[in-house]
Amino acid sequence: MGKRLSVMLMVFLGMVGCSLNMNTKPLVPAVYIFGDSTFDVGTNHFLSNCTAQADHEPYGMDFPNSQPTGRFSNGYNTADEIAKLLGFEMSPPPFLMLVQNDTEYFRSQILKGVNFASGGAGILDETGQERFHGVVSMADQIQQFATVRSNISEHLKSSADADAMINESLFLFSVGSNDFFDLYYYNNNAVTEKMRQDLLKNVIARYENHLENLKNYGARKFGILSIAPLGCVPVMRLPNDCNQELNAITYKFYVLLKGVLKNLTSRFPEMKYSLTNTHNTTVEMILAPELFHIENATSPCCGNLTVNCGPDSAVCGNHDKYLFWDQFHPTQHVSVEAATLVFNGTNLYVAPLNLCQLALAK
Repeated sequence: MGKRLSVMLMVFLGMVGCSLNMNTKPLVPAVYIFGDSTFDVGTNHFLSNCTAQADHEPYGMDFPNSQPTGRFSNGYNTADEIAKLLGFEMSPPPFLMLVQNDTEYFRSQILKGVNFASGGAGILDETGQERFHGVVSMADQIQQFATVRSNISEHLKSSADADAMINESLFLFSVGSNDFFDLYYYNNNAVTEKMRQDLLKNVIARYENHLENLKNYGARKFGILSIAPLGCVPVMRLPNDCNQELNAITYKFYVLLKGVLKNLTSRFPEMKYSLTNTHNTTVEMILAPELFHIENATSPCCGNLTVNCGPDSAVCGNHDKYLFWDQFHPTQHVSVEAATLVFNGTNLYVAPLNLCQLALAK
């Protein structure tokens, strides 16, 4: 443990020569955010039939004015914290909120960024659809960006200027967990090795397709968070330990995703990326919670191991001392810690560039 602690302390505090952004001007023109509930800042609030919702108390109890915002957190999430580190005053709003406003407001806001992430969504088109009813799939999120891309060109009155702006903007992703949650949910945990491998093959191929589609729309800087060790998420834990079978497939996802990104950048040298090994960073938080000022790395702060966070749920006393806010998601405190590591950590956990280096890359 001593060696692990010293290595993590170096990673967390040492950084790699890319200072945290203290300037008033953001490091990139805009940030466009894709994914699931880990990045959702209110998309699902606009989906009337969707049951994947965090628009009720006690969600948001540590957000300004203690208001639930649709974030699956007690406050801000990791997407919010990354946006702050990039120099933005606040995280970009959901696409589905922006399209309800007048055209000029919509076009002015999309120049700073948009959040397309939808709780319950996955990499595959069908993920979350039956279980949560109408989440915004990754394919649909990318089509929403196509609408944004077209409006940017119209607003700037120049396709060349739009290309230049989008080329320099940051595209953030956190997605994939629900594809595996669905596999276990619909098969009552009776999942075979063939089923796991088939799913891995499908989600990796589809992810590559999504990234290439965005590249064709002008994206050049890809900041990607891999998925956490799902076997350690409270709802998936075994009685006395993490579900190592599920963790193994989660780590394999990261390995295959790393290969996809290397392949894409070899085919398209103009692409640059930052890939976070979220699996290992989360394992380190569980094994060495004191480094992150955490005391409980196994139980949810809101709800318990069998009942998820709801309006009548008991809530822990000190939210900042917990890794998990509910059965699936991190607390605001952990989102701050994770964003700092992703933004400015060494290549032991985020490579080949951290997000600060990626934002500054030419």
